[in-house]
Amino acid sequence: MTLVPLAQTLGGFLLLFGCGELLLRGAVGLARIFGLSPLLIGLTVVAAATSMPELMVTVAAGLDGLTDAGVGTVIGSNIANILLILGAAAVIRPIPTHPRMLRRDGGAVLIATALFAGFAVTGPIGWVHGAIMFALLGFYLWFSYRNEAAAAHRNPPAAEGAAEGAELAGLGWAPSGARLALITIAAGAGGLVLGSDLLVEGAVTIARAAGISESVIGLTLIALGTSLPELATAVTAARHRHTDLALGNALGSNIFNILLVLGALVLIAPVQLAAEVLRFDLWVMVGVTVLLVPIMLSGWRISRREGVLFLALYAAYIGAQFAP
Repeated sequence: MTLVPLAQTLGGFLLLFGCGELLLRGAVGLARIFGLSPLLIGLTVVAAATSMPELMVTVAAGLDGLTDAGVGTVIGSNIANILLILGAAAVIRPIPTHPRMLRRDGGAVLIATALFAGFAVTGPIGWVHGAIMFALLGFYLWFSYRNEAAAAHRNPPAAEGAAEGAELAGLGWAPSGARLALITIAAGAGGLVLGSDLLVEGAVTIARAAGISESVIGLTLIALGTSLPELATAVTAARHRHTDLALGNALGSNIFNILLVLGALVLIAPVQLAAEVLRFDLWVMVGVTVLLVPIMLSGWRISRREGVLFLALYAAYIGAQFAP
């Protein structure tokens, strides 16, 4: 194996991380301009922006006929979003949860995960399933916006506006004009396309040379790489005491990964999960998603101790991928 695949993989990582961050800044800038709440930003705009690497990588893998790597990326990313990203954020600062968020967004994550698991165990996932996923995503976005608007109408934000502004400021620089925000988003998206191509090509070449299956490389290396924007966002939000955005980003990203990313993949080509993914990794994703609910209910927060537990479980999962 030459150094070219290593350079491609490293270059893909750097582009995905840097351009994912650029896309995120542009999205947050637009959100500020339109006056969206931080919670809704985390669940929709930020989640969509930070899910773009998964979308680009998965679509690129699907177009190259590497659907195993694409599905592995989504499953691995969803596992990382809960265990690694929420775990790291909670270790920095405990994450408070709210009944409304648990009912709406926790319920949406559970429904999306159960839907995907049901599709996976009953046979190939095709374009009809993709259309259902897209329709559910559209309904979720509409319902979330309506729900947030109704909550704001019932409880007009007084001092809340200043708190929301401070929360957004915790993310650092973001474009203040619509034109610059759109340019920033376009530049970030273009970099993600190039980065995803480099990462998929380099990682698959390395995996084949090492005798590792494409599913495993998607579940670990690529999934971790595409989760870096979520990780950066969560850590930044936790450091600045804005954990609502970190939790909303993680939940929203998992919803987008299943309904948007997998929905797009199965529109390109039917997907049949690899036997090892169907036997183990799919159920790890389902298990950690179900585990999140009672943890969010315990004291209405994710504590530092629970964050450490999440990180330990993620380390065990990664170790299991490479166990003989």
